Amino acid sequence: MHFQFSRTVWNGSRVALALAVSSLSLGGLAQVSQQTMSFSQARSALHAQSAQLAASRKAVESAQLRREGMQGLGGPSVAATAMAYRYSASVDVDLDPARNALGNALGQLPPGVVGGIAQMPQLPSNYNLQRKDNNASASLSALWPVYVGGLSDAVREGLDGKAQEAQADAATTQDQLHSLLVQRYFTAQLAERAATLRRRALAGVRSHDDAAQRMLQAGVITQVERLQASVALADAQQQSEKADSDARLARSALARTVHSAAGVQPSTPLFVNLQAFPALQEFQDAALQNHPGLTKVAAKHTQAQALHDASEALRKPQVLAFGMREVNTQGKPNWVAGMAVRWTLWDSVDRDKLAAAGQRAVEQAELTDAQVRSDIALLVEKNWLAVEQARTSYQSGQAQEDLAHALLRLRVAGLKEGTSTSLDLIDAQLNLAKVQTERASAANNYVQALAALLESSGQTAAFEQYMARADIVITPDAP
Repeated sequence: MHFQFSRTVWNGSRVALALAVSSLSLGGLAQVSQQTMSFSQARSALHAQSAQLAASRKAVESAQLRREGMQGLGGPSVAATAMAYRYSASVDVDLDPARNALGNALGQLPPGVVGGIAQMPQLPSNYNLQRKDNNASASLSALWPVYVGGLSDAVREGLDGKAQEAQADAATTQDQLHSLLVQRYFTAQLAERAATLRRRALAGVRSHDDAAQRMLQAGVITQVERLQASVALADAQQQSEKADSDARLARSALARTVHSAAGVQPSTPLFVNLQAFPALQEFQDAALQNHPGLTKVAAKHTQAQALHDASEALRKPQVLAFGMREVNTQGKPNWVAGMAVRWTLWDSVDRDKLAAAGQRAVEQAELTDAQVRSDIALLVEKNWLAVEQARTSYQSGQAQEDLAHALLRLRVAGLKEGTSTSLDLIDAQLNLAKVQTERASAANNYVQALAALLESSGQTAAFEQYMARADIVITPDAP
């Protein structure tokens, strides 16, 4: 009967110690050295070493540089062109028409004149002209889109939206990694607390097992009661080893999160804020101002509007100024300058439908914004209630812990007076460890719910402020 109660007590605490990091392999648990690290140090290490954060920062820089590179879009451009060339030209000239015309002309001249001309060489039937030369030329040309219907502004507006989206994604990544760090850091602290409590319980059970052996030898208890104490000791030892293994696994997961080669020993304790918590409306208002999800939706709206404006710009006339001048040191250089106007009167593309499609995208972004605002407000309310529930759960556990302490004192006194058995005392000790573990788990639930609330309201930076103002702190070795 007593053995069954003890097993039930510890099975209940197993659930509270389930770790989110159970997928890690046991091969990575062996740590030769341990590095004590506060939460602030762990956060700094995560920001310095995280490849995911570094990648998001690079995406922001890329989008910003692309926008800066297109700042002068729509302004004048000047180009220089130079070329050097060699040419060879060969032309055959047919002289037969000229010979025939000359013969006809001679026939009309006086005989004396014709005789003198006849002594001259005759024209050949054709003549080949050949010319070879080297030459070079250079010119400057300028082009200035004087009016393009607002296309340049639309492109810049779209790139602004891309930069805003990259910044929102980077902020989301940072908030999610912060919540992951809170989860793994304080889960490791909870595992340390549970392991400490189980080691204490094991020490108490072992001492009472020794006492049971002496009582059996003295004939005070039966052999069955002695065997029950031995079974309780074996179960307590198994649970203590399991708690130590869970604690090592949690430390390993934390070390991987902060990219530490050595094992990490968390030093910042679990905490609970018992003072009055800010009202729900304050968190919802903060979320509507700071949540990166809303920033991303706004960036999508900007991009949709820019695309629509660009489509409309292509329907308008375009005016270009141009000019070109040869760079020629010999003679007077050639040049040209003027204005060009282009207006598409008809196109195979249905621009009306493209414009309508762009307008639908703008309307979609506006509707998405309304839905996201509603979803975020609901998420904030859910997380706010979770914080209140976790805090209430921790406070209500005080009565259970007081009762467990009182029961343990009663069993200790009863054992001295002979009104309680050694197994009664063991059960009381295990029950106290169970209650204390559950309270530590409630504190961890509070910390996790607080991190989720601050993330959903866009206030992750305020986490350490709440941590500094905590009324209750629970260290692993707390009594």
